[in-house]
Amino acid sequence: MYIKANTDNGYESGSASQPDGAAAQWIDRDTPPAFPLAVIPKPPGLALRGLMENAWKQDIAPPSKDSLERIDARVGLDMTKTSFVENRKRLDDTLSITHPVMQIILELCYRNLSTLVLVDLSGCRSAGPLDHQSLQDKINVGCKRTEDNLLRIWLEPILLELKKKSIYYMKEPEKISLFRCASVLVSNQLKALLKKCTDEFVELFHPRNQHLMPLISVSLTLNGATLQMSPTVAELEASVSAMLDCVTNTLQKVPNFQSTLGRAQMSFVDAKVPEEVLCSAHETLKTRVCENLEEPVKHLQTFVDKFAWLVDGSARARVEAFVAEQRCLDDYAKEVEWFMVLAEDIMSLPVRAHFTMVQLECQELKEELAAKARSYACIIIEKLAAVHREENIQICSEFESIKDRLLKPPESIQEMSETIQFTKEVQEDRLGELQQQIEKVHCRLLYLLDHHSFAKEDLKLNSVVTLWPQKMPAIFKRADEIILKGKEKGEKEMVDRRKRLKIDFEVLSGSFQEFQEYSEMHRVDEYLKNIRAVLKQLKEAAHVIVTVNKEEAFFAQDQSSYPQMEELKKSVEPYEQLFSLVQQWQQTESRWMDGPLHEQSSEYFDSDVEMERSLFKVQKFFQKKPPAAEQPTLQSPAVVLSATVLKMIASFKVHRPVLMALCNPAIRPRHREQMSALIGADLTPETGVTARTLLQLNLNPHLDQLESISTHASKEFALETKLRAMKDDLVALSFPNKLYRETGVHILHSVEDLQATLEDHIVKSQSMMGTALTKEFGIQIKQWEEQLIHIQDVTEEWLKVQSRWVYLESIFSSEDIMQQIPEEGRLFKIVDATWRDIMGRCARDSRVLEVTAQPDLLEKLQSSNHQLDTIDKGLNVYLEKKRLSFPRFFFLSNDEMLEILSETKDPTRVQPHLKKCFEGISKLDFLPDLEIQGMYSSEGEHIQLVENISTAAAGGAVEKWLVELESGMIRSVRNEIGRSIEAYTNTSRINWVKEWPGQVVLCTSQIYWTREVEEAIKGGTKGLKKYYKKLRNQLSDIVELVRGDLPKQTRITLGALITIDVHARDVVAELLQNGVSSQNDFQWLSQLRYYWCSDNVRVRIISCDVKYAYEYLGNSPRLVITPLTDRCYRTLVGAFSLNLGGAPEGPAGTGKTETTKDLAKALAVQCVVFNCSDGLDYIAMSKFFKGLASTGAWACFDEFNRIELEVLSVVAQQILCIQRAVELHAEKFDFEGTQLTLNPNCFVSITMNPGYAGRSELPDNLKALFRTVAMMVPNYALIAEVSLYSSGFLHAKPLSVKIVTTYRLCSEQLSSQFHYDYGMRAVKAVLVAAGNLKLKFPEEDEDILVLRSIKDVNKPKFLSHDIPLFDGIIRDVFPGITLPEADYKRFREAAEHCCKSKNLQLTDTFWEKLIQTYEMMIVRHGFMLVGGPIAGKTQVLRVLADTLNFMSERGYGNERKVRYTTVNPKSITMGQLFGEFDAVSHEWSDGIVASAFRKFASDESPDRKWLVFDGPIDTLWIESLNTVLDDNKKLCLMNGEIIQMPDEMSLIFEVDDLSRASPATVSRCGMIFMEPSQLGLDPLFLSWLNTLPDALREPESRSLLG
Repeated sequence: MYIKANTDNGYESGSASQPDGAAAQWIDRDTPPAFPLAVIPKPPGLALRGLMENAWKQDIAPPSKDSLERIDARVGLDMTKTSFVENRKRLDDTLSITHPVMQIILELCYRNLSTLVLVDLSGCRSAGPLDHQSLQDKINVGCKRTEDNLLRIWLEPILLELKKKSIYYMKEPEKISLFRCASVLVSNQLKALLKKCTDEFVELFHPRNQHLMPLISVSLTLNGATLQMSPTVAELEASVSAMLDCVTNTLQKVPNFQSTLGRAQMSFVDAKVPEEVLCSAHETLKTRVCENLEEPVKHLQTFVDKFAWLVDGSARARVEAFVAEQRCLDDYAKEVEWFMVLAEDIMSLPVRAHFTMVQLECQELKEELAAKARSYACIIIEKLAAVHREENIQICSEFESIKDRLLKPPESIQEMSETIQFTKEVQEDRLGELQQQIEKVHCRLLYLLDHHSFAKEDLKLNSVVTLWPQKMPAIFKRADEIILKGKEKGEKEMVDRRKRLKIDFEVLSGSFQEFQEYSEMHRVDEYLKNIRAVLKQLKEAAHVIVTVNKEEAFFAQDQSSYPQMEELKKSVEPYEQLFSLVQQWQQTESRWMDGPLHEQSSEYFDSDVEMERSLFKVQKFFQKKPPAAEQPTLQSPAVVLSATVLKMIASFKVHRPVLMALCNPAIRPRHREQMSALIGADLTPETGVTARTLLQLNLNPHLDQLESISTHASKEFALETKLRAMKDDLVALSFPNKLYRETGVHILHSVEDLQATLEDHIVKSQSMMGTALTKEFGIQIKQWEEQLIHIQDVTEEWLKVQSRWVYLESIFSSEDIMQQIPEEGRLFKIVDATWRDIMGRCARDSRVLEVTAQPDLLEKLQSSNHQLDTIDKGLNVYLEKKRLSFPRFFFLSNDEMLEILSETKDPTRVQPHLKKCFEGISKLDFLPDLEIQGMYSSEGEHIQLVENISTAAAGGAVEKWLVELESGMIRSVRNEIGRSIEAYTNTSRINWVKEWPGQVVLCTSQIYWTREVEEAIKGGTKGLKKYYKKLRNQLSDIVELVRGDLPKQTRITLGALITIDVHARDVVAELLQNGVSSQNDFQWLSQLRYYWCSDNVRVRIISCDVKYAYEYLGNSPRLVITPLTDRCYRTLVGAFSLNLGGAPEGPAGTGKTETTKDLAKALAVQCVVFNCSDGLDYIAMSKFFKGLASTGAWACFDEFNRIELEVLSVVAQQILCIQRAVELHAEKFDFEGTQLTLNPNCFVSITMNPGYAGRSELPDNLKALFRTVAMMVPNYALIAEVSLYSSGFLHAKPLSVKIVTTYRLCSEQLSSQFHYDYGMRAVKAVLVAAGNLKLKFPEEDEDILVLRSIKDVNKPKFLSHDIPLFDGIIRDVFPGITLPEADYKRFREAAEHCCKSKNLQLTDTFWEKLIQTYEMMIVRHGFMLVGGPIAGKTQVLRVLADTLNFMSERGYGNERKVRYTTVNPKSITMGQLFGEFDAVSHEWSDGIVASAFRKFASDESPDRKWLVFDGPIDTLWIESLNTVLDDNKKLCLMNGEIIQMPDEMSLIFEVDDLSRASPATVSRCGMIFMEPSQLGLDPLFLSWLNTLPDALREPESRSLLG
C-alpha cells in the first residue's frame, strides 16, 4: 500500500488545494525494515484513492464531486506519448524522494538505526536475578538514554542538512513537500526500528532464549490464608507488558521537521508501532510469560498441596478438636512432636528454586509456615499447661477438703462416726489415688519443664502439690486427738439424756390419768389441745430414744429400752380420735342446721354416715377396755360421751331426706317457688331461712312432693351441665391452620378432631331434643343445634374450597396458563381474593365460634365453590382442546398436562415430562437459541434430528412444537435407518454395530437378514447351509465383542442384537432342517420379516403387511424369541390386520405383557402399558381410547379382567366404536361426543390371569372383539441360554441347563410354601445377577458366577429345613464347585457400628439376612421380607439403611444414602392408598402411595429410595402394583397417570405370610424369609440387658436377673 508524505501525521494524499503541477510523493509503507529503503513511485491513477484514504485518516470531509472530476482529469491515465513524456517530466521536477538530501537522510538512518539497540538486556541474566520493578526501571532508563543519544547524534545532522542553502532558497511549495517527505521517511525508519525492537523483546522471552532471558526474583509469601507469589502472576504479566510499552513508547517525541525549522506549530513524527502489531506482541508476550511461569506456579502448588491446611483453618480445626477432648500425656507429646517435626521439615526445604524466567525465593514462606506449625505446637503445649494447672488446683483442693473434714470437731455421734469412717477411707483408698495423680502430674511437669516456661504462681503450685503427702501424717494425728475429745464429751451427754427421758415418762403418765376423766362436750377443744400436746412430747421422746440407742451402739454399750413410751402412745391415741370426731360433729351440725339454706348442699350430708361409723368403732374400743378398779360398775366417761354424740347423729338422720331434697344444688329459683308454695314458707335466699327453722314446720308430710321437685331439678341440672360443657368445648376449639408453601396464605390442616367433635355434639343435641325436659331448654338446645350444623356446613364448604384452591393455585400462578384461559383466570382471581380474605381473618383469630360468626361466610364459600365448578369445567375444556392438538396428552393426567403447558417460556423445563409422551426420549438436545437439534434416550443414546425444531416459532404453544417433535422423530429414525442400510455393505459388521443407534441396528440387521435368507432359499439347501454358517460366524463375532470392554450403550445394543441373531440363526437352521426351498413356504412366511420398500420399512408375517412406525424407543433390551413368542406374534399381528384386539392369557410369568411390548418394539410402535384395577371407570378408559385412536399407539391393559363388569360393558362399546371406524377407513369419527382424527395403526391388547381372586368374566360382546392366545410355560432353557450369551458367557448352553435343572429339582424336592416361586421371573432374576457378576468379574469361572447367582437369589427365601436340601441340590448340579467368600469387611464394620448405636446384636443370623437383603436389593427392584413377629424384619431394613448411610458418609465402596417411607397398606382404604375420584365432582385426589411414589420418582438425586409396605398382603391392593413390580416399572393410577419408577428406587414389603397373595404377585418379588426361631431370644435379652443400670450389668449381679 502506498501513502503520501504528510507534515502533520506522516500520512497525506494529494489535496485539492495543491497546484496543478504538483505531484504526490509516494513511498511504500509495506517495505520491510531493511536499509536502504526501496523507493517506489505511486502510479498517477491511484491518486484518487490516496486522496480518499487521507481524508478518512484525518477525519475530514471528502472533496466535492467537482474536485474529484478535476483531479481525475488532471492525473488520470492517458496513454498517448505526449501525455506520458509530460507526466514523467513533471514527476522528475516535483518528486521529493529523489532529492539528494533524501539519500543523505537514508544513509544517516542506516548508519545510526540499523544496529541500534534501545536497551541492552544481553548481560542481564548473568548479572543475577532482579526484582521486576528494578528490571522495569532499568529498561526505562536505558530507553531514555538511548533516545537522548539518538536525538543528539542522528537527528541534529539531519536538521543541518535540511538547513543548507540549497534547500533554503527552494520555492515554498517544494520546500514544504521536501520537509513532508523527510518526515515520512524518518517516521518509517523509526517505526521499523521500534517494530524490530518489539520483536526482539518478545523473542527474548521465548524458551529457546533462556540463556538471554532476564531472571526475575519472585518471593513466595503468605497473604492471610493464601500462599502466593510476590509479585503475583498477574503482576508479573503486567510488569513485563509495561516493559514492552516502555520500548514502544520510546522515540515518540522526535520533532516534525517543519515545526523544528519554524515552518509550522510544534508536532512530532509519527513513530507509533501499528496497533495490530502491538496487540499481537502483547498477546504473544503474555502467552510466553505464562508458559515460563507454569513451572514456578507448579512449584507453588506443591507448597499449597502440602501446607495450605496450616493456614486455611484446617490445622486450627484439628488442634481445636484435639484440645477439646481429654487426652493423655503421650497424645500431647506425639501431637507436639508432629508439629515440631513438620516445622523442621519445612525449614529443610530449599531456600530458592531456579526456573527459566524467575528465581523463587522460598525463605520467607518457609519461615512463616514453620512459625505456623510451631504456633500450633505452642497452643497444644499451652493447653497441656492449663490442664496441668487445673489438675494441680484440683489436687490441692482435694487435700484441703480432706484436711478441713478431718480437723472439724464433730457436733454429734453421727458426725463422729462419719469422720472416723472418712479417715479410714482416706487412709486406705483416697490417699493412694491422690498419690497416683501426683505421680502423673510429676511426669507431666518433667515434660513441660523442657517445653514450657512456668509463671511464678505455677511453680509455687507445683511445689505445694509435691509437699501435700508429707503433711498428711500430722493432719491424721490431730484428727485422732479431736475424735478422742469428742468421744469423752459425747458419752457424758448420753448419760444426761437417759436421765431426762425417765423424768419425762413419769410426767406423761400422770397426764394420761387425767384424760380418762374427760367427758364434758363443751370442753372438747381444750381436751384436744392437751391430748395433742402429750402426743407431741411422745414423738419428741421417740427421737431422743433413737439418738440414745445410736450413741450406745457407738460406745459399745447395752441398748436401753423404754416400753412405757409405746404403752402411753397406744393409750392416748383413741382419746385423740374420739375428741376429734366429737369436735367435727359439733362443727358440722352447727353449719348444717344454722347456716343459710341456699349455701347447703345435699352432697355434704353424706359425711354423717362416715362420722357415725368412726364413732361407733371408737365406742366399741372403750367398751372393751376394762373399767377402773375404784369404780368397776360405772361406764367410762369416753363411752358416755360417744353414746351421746351417736344419739345426736341418729336424731339428725331422721330429717336427712327432707334436707337432701331442700338443699339439692340443682334447685333453681323456680323450684324454690314451687317448694315455698308447697310448705307455706319462703325459701328464697333473701329470707335467711335455715334448716333448723324449717324442721320445726314438720315437713315430713310433704316429703314425696319435695323429693319429686328435687329430682326434676337434678335432671334439668344435668341437661344444663351437658349443654354448658358442649359450649365450653366449642369455645376452646380453633381452626388449626398453617402457611401454605410460599404463598403467604394460611390453609386449614388436621381438622379431623374438630369435625369429630362437631358430629358428636350434633348427635348429643339431637338426643337432648328427644327428652321430656325440652320445655325449659328446648329453645336453647334448638339454637345450639342450628349453630353446630351451621359450623359443620361452613367447615365442609371450607374444606371443599380449600382442596380445589390448593389444586388450582399452582396452575393459575403460571402467567402462561392465565393468558391461555383468561376467563377462568379472572374467576380464579375472584375466588383467590375471597379465599385470602377468609384465611387472613382465620389466621388472626382462629377460634371456631368467632370465625364462623362472620357475616355471609357460608354464602361466600358456596359461591366460591360454584365459581370453582365453572373454572373446572373451563379447565377441562381447555385440556381437551390441547389433547386434541397433541393426542399423546391423552395418556397423561390433568396435573401432568398442566405442568407441561405452563412451561411456555422455557421449553427446557418440559424435558422431565417428555418420557410420559415419548417412550424413548428422555431429554432433548437444545441449541442456545432453544432450537431442538437432537434427542437423547434414558440410556444416553443420541439421535440427530433431520431438521431443527424451533420452539420459538410455536409462540409459547408447547403442543405445537411437540407435534413437530413427533414428526421430526419419525423422519429422523427413518433417515437413520436409510443411512445405516447404505453403510451396512460398506463397513464390517463388527464396526457397523458400534456406529449406529440400537433400534436402527436391530431394524437394519433384520432387513438384511430377511433379504439374505430369501437369497439363500433361492440357492436351495446349499445356499441355506452356507448362510447358516455365515450367521454362526456373525453371532460368534458379536459374542466375542461383548466379552470385551465396551461402553454401556454398545453393550445394550449388542445384547439385544445377540437375542435377535440367535433367533435368526435358529430360524435358518429350522428352514434347513425342514428343507424349505420356496419363499412362499409357510415355515418362512410365519416369521417376522423386514423389507425396505420405497424408502420405508415394511414388516410382514404370514399374509399380514404392517407399517414400521419409526417410534424412537431408545436403546433397550429385547425379549428372547421362543416358539411361544412366535405364536403370540402371529396371533397379535393377525388380530391387528383383522382390526381386532389381542388377548394373551395364561398364568403369571409366562410373558403375556412382555411379548406384547416386544412386538410393539419390533414394529417401532408406542406401546402404553396400563395396570387395570377395580377402581377404573369408563371415563378414565374413554380418555385412554381417545389417545389410542388419535395417536395410532398400542395399549396393553394388564390384568384387564380386574375391571368391574359394569365398566367392561361400556368398554366393549368404546372399543367397538374404534374398530368400526378403522374398518370404514374413516379419517375422522365421533367418539362419545368428541370428533377425533383416526390413526388406523391403533391396537388394543389385554392380558388376563384366569381364575385368580378379584377377576371378572369378560362379557360376550367384549370377547368378540379380541383374538385370544394361550400363553403357557415358556422354554426356560432357551431363554436362559440366549440371555447368558448376550451377557458374554462362553458356556451358555450347559449353564442354562443347570439353572433349569436346579429349579426343577427345587420344585420337586423342597416343601411347598406360599412364597416359593420357580417360574420365569425367578429364572430371570438369576440371569440378571449372573450378567452383573460377569460384568464385574469377567475372568472368573462361569460356573462359580452362575452358582453364586442361584444362591444369592434363592437361598434367602427358603425355610431353615429346606436349606440343607437346597445345598444338596446345588452340590449335585455343580459338583466340585466351591464358592469363594465375598469380601464384606467394611460393610460388616459399618453394620456393627449401626447395631451398637441402636442397641441391637449383630448375630450370625441377623448378619446373614442383612447381606441377603442387600444382595436382593441389587438384583430385584421389588422384594419381600416374610416372617412372623420378632423375626427382625423391620430392624434388618433400618440397620441396612443406616449401614448404607454410614458407608456413604465415610466413602466406603461408592455406596449411596438411603431415604425411605413406610406405609401400612391395610390401615387405610384403597382410595386413600392409591388415589380416587370424587363420586360427585369426579375430581381426583392423590393417595399416600401415589404421592410418595411421585416424590421419589421426580427426585434426581443418586440416593436410594425405599417405599416400604409394612402390613398384610392381599389381592385388593397388591395387584395394583403389578406393573411396578415387573419389568415395566410403572405405577398406573386410575386417573391415567403413569409414573416411571427410577432405577434408584425399591419397593419393599414386610409381611407375615403370603397366603392371600396371587402367584402373579409372588413371581414378581424377591423373597427373604426370616424365622423368629432362627433369631432366638438371646439377642433380645442382651439388648434389654444393655438398658439396665451399670450395677445390674456386672457379672456378679447376673444371678439377680434369674
